[in-house]
Amino acid sequence: MSAKKKKQRELSAFEKKMNDFFIENFTKIKVIDKVFFLEHLNTMLSAGLSLMESLDVLGKEIENEKLKKVIEQIKKGVESGSQLSEVLALYPKVFPEIYVKMISSGEMSGKLEESLGQVVDQMKKNYELTSTIKGAMIYPIVILVVISIVGIVMVTFVLPKITILFKDIDTELPLPTKVLVAVTDFMSKPLNVTLVLGILFFSISLFVYSLKKSLNFKRIIHKLNINLPIAGKIIKQINLARFSLTLSSLLKSTIPIVEAVDISSEICSNMIYREALKKSTEKIKQGIPLSQTLNEYDDIFPPMVTEMIMVGERTGEIDKLLYELSKFYSNEVDKTMKNFSTIIEPAIILLLGLGVGGIAVAVVMPMYSLTQNF
Repeated sequence: MSAKKKKQRELSAFEKKMNDFFIENFTKIKVIDKVFFLEHLNTMLSAGLSLMESLDVLGKEIENEKLKKVIEQIKKGVESGSQLSEVLALYPKVFPEIYVKMISSGEMSGKLEESLGQVVDQMKKNYELTSTIKGAMIYPIVILVVISIVGIVMVTFVLPKITILFKDIDTELPLPTKVLVAVTDFMSKPLNVTLVLGILFFSISLFVYSLKKSLNFKRIIHKLNINLPIAGKIIKQINLARFSLTLSSLLKSTIPIVEAVDISSEICSNMIYREALKKSTEKIKQGIPLSQTLNEYDDIFPPMVTEMIMVGERTGEIDKLLYELSKFYSNEVDKTMKNFSTIIEPAIILLLGLGVGGIAVAVVMPMYSLTQNF
């Protein structure tokens, strides 16, 4: 039996480098992996294990190779005398600033387990919110992709066989039919289809690049987003939910309000909210209450938000009221996203109806004209 059990072959230096390269660049650390790590770390510390013992056990339990390597580095950092938060701060892509600050506050106050619990709770709520949004967007995206594919197939292969009949008609074709014939003639040529797809790809790439590189362009797009008829309301609710939840967690961790608002601004996905909170941070430094500063941005911070923050400032329970706000807006987002397919279905049906109706009119009109001539 012992002869059959061969030792696992050790990787060569080149294989190790390649393995590390793929783990570093192609392995993703999912939110659920981070939640598992921090939640179990909290459980082990609460059970009386030391930080080093807990990290050692988790380093063996974690299946994600990239996170396993990070934990090994965290262990080395803690062994060398660094605080857990100091080591976590070296990996901002894995552990964002908000979580590092909360853990740091727990270390300073001697309540590390409590802070870890708050971090896990925050991560779970953010994950639920993000999952709700992504889940709701799958249906309309799939429908639009299917419509686009069907449209391309119709214009490229099906309609050319129908419109060829109209070219032999001597009478003047109606305008819708002329448009249909021109479009099908253009799209029936592979070179033209390639050109259209190339222009579309270039336009999308340019849009994404401009969105990343130009702050002014990004500001304009984000301003338009929050003013859209249906999506604008959803975007506002998402940003308000993230802001209130993050600020509540940070204040609960006894982080100063100036620093807490500044960190919360980074959590907001919309640039208009981010800039408003950055400006509010500067005014708070001057002694102006948060509720008063947010009053100046009543187009993005509704009266309910500013009023509840004002009550919290007066009673000293701002973190609790912010948490209630986060629950309210998270529930609103959840309700809206659950009904999102119902909201968007009429628009999709209208779009399909216009497309099919337009083609039907373009095909039927010349036939009707011919019957009238006989």
